[in-house]
Amino acid sequence: MNEKNLLAAAPTREDIERAAERIAPFAHRTPVLTCRSLDEMTGGKLFFKCENFQKVGAFKFRGAVNSVFSLTPEAARRGVATHSSGNHAQALALAARLRKIPATIVMPETSPRVKQAAVRGYGGEIVFCAPTLAAREATLARLIAESGAEFIHPYNDARVIAGQATCARELLDQVPDLDLIVTPVGGGGLTGGTALAVHYFGSPTEVIAAEPAGADDARRSFLSGRLLPSENPRTIADGLLTSLSELTFTILRRHVRDVQTVSEENIVSAMRHIFERMKILVEPSAAVPFGLLLENRALAAGRRVGIILSGGNVDLASLPWRDEGR
Repeated sequence: MNEKNLLAAAPTREDIERAAERIAPFAHRTPVLTCRSLDEMTGGKLFFKCENFQKVGAFKFRGAVNSVFSLTPEAARRGVATHSSGNHAQALALAARLRKIPATIVMPETSPRVKQAAVRGYGGEIVFCAPTLAAREATLARLIAESGAEFIHPYNDARVIAGQATCARELLDQVPDLDLIVTPVGGGGLTGGTALAVHYFGSPTEVIAAEPAGADDARRSFLSGRLLPSENPRTIADGLLTSLSELTFTILRRHVRDVQTVSEENIVSAMRHIFERMKILVEPSAAVPFGLLLENRALAAGRRVGIILSGGNVDLASLPWRDEGR
């Protein structure tokens, strides 16, 4: 599909407004928090949009709810399906339960038991497969062929992107006159949705995407002008291991000012500062935008900066500084 057709497939202003109305009865309007000590570290005025307080602990719930409640009654009766071992799996399971329809989640057999338990707790049915992308896709294709369930992709879906866009739309309502919004980027659903929300509702606010230096496919793609796959990504920010899709890449190229990378050291430092200074839990992926501002303080200096804290599903037994001082 060429760029013109991809842009035509992206959510419109009306799609985002309808998504906001659709998810309102179910999703939290998450708070925006500030922290003077973190402002002082960067020289800016920072506004943290706390999607770690969202249902299922992540922004993914927005896109899942919008997708599930967009379905016609006939399509909904056949249920929904996806492959995921992360926040999207839990979000889709809960969204389906709220609409009282079945959700089937294809998960690698190596998925952590805590994630399996979370999906089952939200009412999802798990079908296991080998821990490869090919196995996940083949298993999902078979299940959809058998059941007719609707595939809800974690990010390569305009309904999902429109749902994720409601986060930035809320932030722009809550904090006027932002100079910049920084998002973490993996598959690009949140960043794409944020960029579109800013385009429609928040000009002249800029959007910058932040990703780990060890998983820099979005930056390489952005700089080269062509979609490049993730190659052996290595980062603590496990929610950002996926590659952009053609749709999200096209949105980023058109509406995002830049994609920049963050060292592992600054991701861990950012996560720890948020824990200690703001007294809230965030997962490593959510700390990446603040890590970028620690690494490149000129981005925030003298500016009003929105930061989307994408989620708070962290394993407390595996905190990256847990063994320090022993």
